[in-house]
Amino acid sequence: MRLAQRLAPLAQNVFADMDQAKAQVVGQGMDVIDLSLGSSDLPTRPEILAVIAESLQDQRTHGYLLFHGTQEFRRAAATWYERRYGVAVDPETEVLPLIGSQEGTAHLPLAVLNPGDYAILLDPGYPSHAGGVALAGGQMYPLRLRAEQGFLPDFGQIPDRVLERARLLVLSYPHNPTAAVADLEVMRAAVDFCRRHDLVLCHDFPYADLVFGETLPPSVLQADREKQLSIEFFSMSKSYNMGGFRLGYAIGNRELILALRRVKAAVDFNQYGGILRAGAQALLGDQTGVREMVATFRERRDAFVRALHRIGWSVPLPPATMYVWAPLPLAWAGNSLEFCQHLVQKTGVAACPGVGFGAGGEGYVRFALVHPPARLQLAVDRMATWLGMG
Repeated sequence: MRLAQRLAPLAQNVFADMDQAKAQVVGQGMDVIDLSLGSSDLPTRPEILAVIAESLQDQRTHGYLLFHGTQEFRRAAATWYERRYGVAVDPETEVLPLIGSQEGTAHLPLAVLNPGDYAILLDPGYPSHAGGVALAGGQMYPLRLRAEQGFLPDFGQIPDRVLERARLLVLSYPHNPTAAVADLEVMRAAVDFCRRHDLVLCHDFPYADLVFGETLPPSVLQADREKQLSIEFFSMSKSYNMGGFRLGYAIGNRELILALRRVKAAVDFNQYGGILRAGAQALLGDQTGVREMVATFRERRDAFVRALHRIGWSVPLPPATMYVWAPLPLAWAGNSLEFCQHLVQKTGVAACPGVGFGAGGEGYVRFALVHPPARLQLAVDRMATWLGMG
């Protein structure tokens, strides 16, 4: 059987390699502490679940749901943005519900790239960004992020030959995997850069709430208030612990929203109507749950980093996200994939190799803080014994 050539760039997947390594350890009966996936272990708030439960009894929610049936959710998203960022949003033309923000970032290249066009992606960066470009037949230019620059983009490194054929720039701050945070000046610089080079600016924004400082990170729409060239993707997975419900939305330039809507219409309908009702409740309801979620991950961050420091593993304190981006221990001579494979085999602790986020991630390992502090401390104790640290 001959399969499409567009699948070739997707064949190498270190996450699949790690999944196999985890499965082998589980099969051996070892207790696995899985810090490899950024899937929150916290429960969805009861008031959100109650909306879904009530919707199950409403027969009108049992059929296909087309765009106009999503109006309540789109209005809630627009209201949330207007309250948070002071940016006026038209829910009819500037908002599109999605099956998580990943659907949007993966499908957007189909709407804006022709085969051979370049997309400029962060390196390291979230893998679905590259996957969407590959499926669209585009080329990827990895915009290398460096620790000494705070893992912020340096647009000056992009060669003219790439810019001549570039159509899309993808950013994501707070950043997965490095946990870096960008301020409004960075967003303004990105908007100005895209305006000068006729690029679409895509900002993946799932960690809008998951920050540990006093200042919330900016929306790209605060830098592009007229929405001339920008589109932003928000996820309900992190702020509201709704990862399994697969709900997010795109918000921004109406031409880009319409283009993405056309791609989406060829692929699927919308989610179950009760989930959209629950999403509206989450966005417009009491935000105590969001604040509690942030406090929980701050406690975990502090406990995990403190434990690593005690064993002599120097890692920076992340200002945002649910991740710790750690340089490989100095005593380790191999690469990040080998480190993570040996780590889970010897200790039962699963982590994510930095190279899984691009060549720029080599030399690092990402830990997801998806367990309580006591479990995170146990993970560090196991690693210390294996590495001979502490």
